[in-house]
Amino acid sequence: MPSPFDPLKRVVVVLPAFNEARHVAGVVRDIPAWVDSVIVVDDGSTDGTGSAVTALSDPRVELIAHDRNRGLGAAMRTGYRAALAGGCDLVVKMDADGQMAPAELGRMLEPHALGLAEYTKGNRFYFHGRTRGMPGHRSFGNNVLSLLTKLASGYWHVYDSQCGYTVINREYLALLDLDALPDDYFFENAMLLHLNALRARVVDVPTSTIYGAEVSGVGIVRVALTFPSRLLVAGAARFWRKHLVTDFSPVGVLTLLGLFALAFGTAFGGFHWWLSVQTRQIASTGTVMIAVLPLAFAMQMLAQAFTMSVLSSPGAAETASYVRLLIARGEV
Repeated sequence: MPSPFDPLKRVVVVLPAFNEARHVAGVVRDIPAWVDSVIVVDDGSTDGTGSAVTALSDPRVELIAHDRNRGLGAAMRTGYRAALAGGCDLVVKMDADGQMAPAELGRMLEPHALGLAEYTKGNRFYFHGRTRGMPGHRSFGNNVLSLLTKLASGYWHVYDSQCGYTVINREYLALLDLDALPDDYFFENAMLLHLNALRARVVDVPTSTIYGAEVSGVGIVRVALTFPSRLLVAGAARFWRKHLVTDFSPVGVLTLLGLFALAFGTAFGGFHWWLSVQTRQIASTGTVMIAVLPLAFAMQMLAQAFTMSVLSSPGAAETASYVRLLIARGEV
């Protein structure tokens, strides 16, 4: 698919690479010719990844090497800053292991060209059969993390949170505090949270699943033990910033009221239940109602806040519109 974007706009691809000597050259060769620049960040590889890149004759390629392995997030930070410094309009992030289809890059850019998105992200789960090549345990883990990321980020329409095929426009990339993002694989999850606080529209784009003999650098056990707690903390910070600091929104007000009522009802009811057990006297109807009514109020307020948050997910309508366009064209 040719570039759907304005030819006067500069498209840059960032490829973080750690020990990808076997795959990186093939990935670069498959990147469409209309891409203006390819920035490969060799994140302290020990297998000759840098040499494989320098052997390429593609004048678009710029190699940046870290002196040691610093992590995916650190490599992305380096690549993003180089793209901003070099003058970019759209920055694509792909992995160097060949699991993302460069032929689908035009589709990733199109929502930007149509004015639908500030950030697009691949979704390998949109249609039946797209995830057949993904190992079962990784598919299950991805589903769980996607659910948790929805809750933490506020992007309720976004799925496949671990897909690293993304495109961001220059304006929102420049707004991000890159130093506040982590150095490891949590980088892209954290990006979603920060983009939501900035109210960036995120469009999920159907993409393919390509799995061969590649070995993922993401440790399942480490992710399972660390990502949920990190999403909880980062999600709370995102909610505080978006709904209570930069804008005292109805979602924030309803959530605070609901949590206060929940705490009061639980504490009051729990105390009087304990008191009735100790004294062997049944609590009065009035006492029970004082405990129950705040709990009912809390459930109503929290449910309303949840509904409003889901309905206001930035980019949900745009994602639906773009998918309908792809279906109408027979591309998916």
